[in-house]
Amino acid sequence: MSADFPTIAEASSLIAEKKLSPVELTRACLDRIARLDGTLHAFLRVTEESAMATARAAEAAVMKSARKGPLHGIPIGLKDIFNTKGIATTGHSRQLATNVPDEDSTCTRLLAAAGTVLLGKLATHEFAFGGPAFDLPWPPARNPWDPDHFTGGSSSGTGAAVAAGLVLGGMGSDTGGSIRLPSAFCGLAGLKPTYGRVSRAGVLPLAFSLDHAGPMAWTVEDCALLLQAIAGYDPKDPASADRPVPDFRGIIGAGAKGLRIGLIRHFHEDDHPVNAATRGGIEAALDLFRREGGEIREVRLSPLADWRAAATLIMLSEGFAVHEDWMRTRIKDYGELLRDRIALGAFISAADYLAAQRRRRELCHELAAAMKDLDILITATVPAEAARIHAVPKWAMVEQPNFTSPFNLAGFPALSVCTGYGAGGLPLAMQLIAKPFAEPILFRAGHAYERATSWRDRRPALASER
Repeated sequence: MSADFPTIAEASSLIAEKKLSPVELTRACLDRIARLDGTLHAFLRVTEESAMATARAAEAAVMKSARKGPLHGIPIGLKDIFNTKGIATTGHSRQLATNVPDEDSTCTRLLAAAGTVLLGKLATHEFAFGGPAFDLPWPPARNPWDPDHFTGGSSSGTGAAVAAGLVLGGMGSDTGGSIRLPSAFCGLAGLKPTYGRVSRAGVLPLAFSLDHAGPMAWTVEDCALLLQAIAGYDPKDPASADRPVPDFRGIIGAGAKGLRIGLIRHFHEDDHPVNAATRGGIEAALDLFRREGGEIREVRLSPLADWRAAATLIMLSEGFAVHEDWMRTRIKDYGELLRDRIALGAFISAADYLAAQRRRRELCHELAAAMKDLDILITATVPAEAARIHAVPKWAMVEQPNFTSPFNLAGFPALSVCTGYGAGGLPLAMQLIAKPFAEPILFRAGHAYERATSWRDRRPALASER
């Protein structure tokens, strides 16, 4: 890795050895924000004064050998749907333009307790659904690999900020792919944890039975470090799982030997064909896993359209339930994309919603059976490189099935990793899926792939400008 862009793991080691100052690291990130964010629009608000105070406190603690752990002194950002006490949390919407929470989300609190340095709140699609939009109080985030292109969403600002080195890691949310899609388009590692692994208390909801919170970072190992800080049972979240929290880096260096890998080829070759570069990246990854001793088998599931239909009906129904009051009383305070998309939920009947939930149960049983004697599954994350930001269709969510929503529907953990770069220099990606609460095996497989390739050594040219 470049000295200008340390990973969380690298910076953590240097801070522990007293070779890197949290103050200097934070200052470098703030300077990069000042230089680049006028183009990228990754931040809605930068908390420079409090960030520097936190960094100074972290440095003082480290010098006194009172380091809290591997995240102490690490600069991060939070998607602006995570409540932050005393700091505006807007959901990138006029509806909450003056909203200042009285308390932190559970994730915000846990990351602060781990010693992270919060640099500010990051752009999102409006309420994690309506974007990229140009009729909101703040502009949409742009892709550091080419600012004319889409970041993916809805954790758009986190994707842009991590890729450009404005932060070392950050938090996103994922209801149908909103961690994994920007991770794919911006070239990151991004994890949607198992449903219930990470508390969503204090996170603005979209669809209660599909929402997940999780980490986005430059490497798989960095995602593991962030997840370690935020995983665990929280009685404030009714869906929180009371399960032991393992050492997420415990087997991260074990390599791919012996991994039993299922390839859902029909998802990305037949149901929603990807472009040649994306397919080539996946095939190269499979070859790498075979060479390292992994066993590859093909897996067939119900068509991708079935998964997408059930997920979309549930997301729209639950999303409209969240926003119904404002849709009736303050509809003009929404942007066009969020308003028009959420409005579809008003036309879904209870019978349709229950039919989608019944189909969901069947699909979940099918996925569990397919994975019975497998460690991970592989398919695409996105079909191609990022589109131009002005060319993203309003109804993309219903025009084509996506590769990510099946695992929101099932609640299985899923990780996107970069598999190289396309002809235009934009990132490519694949998706790894594991059984519930088996995040360590995902980190093991993803880290094995990253270690055997050179993709993590390349940063966007924009971020390298001085």
